[in-house]
Amino acid sequence: MSESKSGRGSLITGGIAAVLASACCLGPLILITLGISGAWIGNLAALEPYRPWFIGAALVAMVFAWRRIYRPARACQPGDVCALPQVRTAYKVVFWIVALLILTALAFPFVLPLFY
Repeated sequence: MSESKSGRGSLITGGIAAVLASACCLGPLILITLGISGAWIGNLAALEPYRPWFIGAALVAMVFAWRRIYRPARACQPGDVCALPQVRTAYKVVFWIVALLILTALAFPFVLPLFY
């Protein structure tokens, strides 16, 4: 199955961008909650200026992934992996997990003051 037919590349790009978008704010809070601390955690705030770019990249990647995943099954050739219901269901689950990560990255700066 080619990468352009599966939507896997878009999902991976969206997931990485979502994690990077939340690294400046959510990352230090999670690390401190887990008991990991140190002065180096302050370096994660250096990613804050790039947060809008990461969120934009994640949203664009998710649009492409949505177009690939939620297209009609007849768009897949009978021999392609994307025509299998199990694979399509797995892609849909991963899509919504990545969408949840992106929503967390979008909402966390507004919820963050409630924790500090």
